[in-house]
Amino acid sequence: MYISTARPSLSILILFRVLIAQRHLLLRLIVRELRSKYQGSSFGVLWSFFMPMLMLGVYLFVFGYVFNARRGDQQANLSEFGLALFSGILVHGLLAECLNRSPAAIVAQPNYVKKVVFPLELLPLTVVGGALVQYGIGFTILLIAITVLQSAPLLAWAIPLALLPLIVLCAGVAFGLAALAVYVRDVAQLSGLLSTVLMFLSPVFYPVSALPEFLRPWMFLNPLTLPIETIRSLLLGGPLPPLFAWGSYSLIAVVVLWLGWAFFQATRRGFADVL
Repeated sequence: MYISTARPSLSILILFRVLIAQRHLLLRLIVRELRSKYQGSSFGVLWSFFMPMLMLGVYLFVFGYVFNARRGDQQANLSEFGLALFSGILVHGLLAECLNRSPAAIVAQPNYVKKVVFPLELLPLTVVGGALVQYGIGFTILLIAITVLQSAPLLAWAIPLALLPLIVLCAGVAFGLAALAVYVRDVAQLSGLLSTVLMFLSPVFYPVSALPEFLRPWMFLNPLTLPIETIRSLLLGGPLPPLFAWGSYSLIAVVVLWLGWAFFQATRRGFADVL
């Protein structure tokens, strides 16, 4: 394994400069990423709309109709549980998509590494951007469903702010995994396993309040707990996490972004020797 001993700049400002200068190229790469994901299918990118609608319909039917019928309790608002479950799955899916697809961001594009001069930092960001578009559609469908079934959430405008730290964290993870997978190909299998484990260790299927008191603080070590709880509070009502928790999470996300970017910068000179 070769890792360059040169000292590339690890300043995060370089990343922002590349983003500004290459924003149009990044958008084209994201569009290509979405098209390639559904290449060969009859409906193409329309599946990005159909799949969230289908899954939401299944959750509402199962929890809002089937479970209510079996319980014989007309007061049970299990459709709200279906909406809460779907919101948790969307938040988990955003991180899981980055975990699953980031290891191939560089490995699957050897021509960009060896044959042309290309801003390689855009490749991990393409994965994050594609996940944002896909799950952004899901959140839009969820918001419409909540508006129709209940009422328009007054704090829905704050959803992008609530997701911003998670997006920053996803970018840092994407940089780290994309670089590491060039040298350690097992990363793809391990990241897929991690995304599955995170689903069951996160409050996707249950609220944090359902856990014993002594376990609740530990749940917030999970990077998905705070975003899931915040999104549910914004969409379905409930107490919002304290501002200190959101600020701490944001700071950690920025640190993860810098660590992932620094590792990517430190190892990128060796990509061509390995691929």
